[in-house]
Amino acid sequence: GRRPYASVNFVTAHDGFTLTDLVSYDERHNEANLEDNRDGEAHNRSWNCGVEGPTDDPDVVALRARQRRNFLTTLFLSQGVPMLLSGDELGRTQHGNNNAYCQDNELSWIDWTTVDHDLLAFTRRLIELRRDHPVFQRRRWFDGRPLVDGDHGTIRDIGWFRPDGQQMTHEDWNVGFARTIGVALSGELIPSPGPRGEKITDDDFFCLFNAHDERLDVRLPEGLRPGPWVVEIDTWAPDRAHDPVEPGATLAVEGRTSLVLRRC
Repeated sequence: GRRPYASVNFVTAHDGFTLTDLVSYDERHNEANLEDNRDGEAHNRSWNCGVEGPTDDPDVVALRARQRRNFLTTLFLSQGVPMLLSGDELGRTQHGNNNAYCQDNELSWIDWTTVDHDLLAFTRRLIELRRDHPVFQRRRWFDGRPLVDGDHGTIRDIGWFRPDGQQMTHEDWNVGFARTIGVALSGELIPSPGPRGEKITDDDFFCLFNAHDERLDVRLPEGLRPGPWVVEIDTWAPDRAHDPVEPGATLAVEGRTSLVLRRC
């Protein structure tokens, strides 16, 4: 069958909203195209975070920035090949125009005077994390089966966890109100060899996604390798320093926030 690298993953493309507009507009704003705003897709799967278009509301601005970081985190840490729309890493906007094929002007050009340097730095950090860790760029799919029974319990190449630290059951996948999930990736169980036939090993990772609008306490899983978890990515506060967290401990995850933890 086809391998993970046959998949091209993306959040935005040349057609549709830019990443910044995806979190800033509920509706298309294509009036400049002179088609009475009838052109372009009306179903954008976007959310303006409470205000349509530009705003000075600090809460809305912060939420939009966090949502962009969330989208980028899921993009770069997914298996497959990530595709990033040019300018999304810079905060480029088309002011709600989702069909700018006819706008060879300032509307579609990159404005280098308004580059979001914080977003650019965050994107670089994600790219570095993906580049340095083969667990995010596997050449064979996960299967989730128990592979190793070690001193710290059963190890799987991938595990899906509830906020209480327990692995998800079939019934958990059908809980309609659930908005939080944890994904454990084992760096010990990468099946494909390296370029010289050597065994590939990596650190373990635990990715937490809290789509609730409120903070939630999450219990970190046990049963992989011993040792504390270290926060590598925090979309709530990218520059915040975290103390190492022991397996089984409870970690507060802010609303609409992604966390990526590493254990080596």
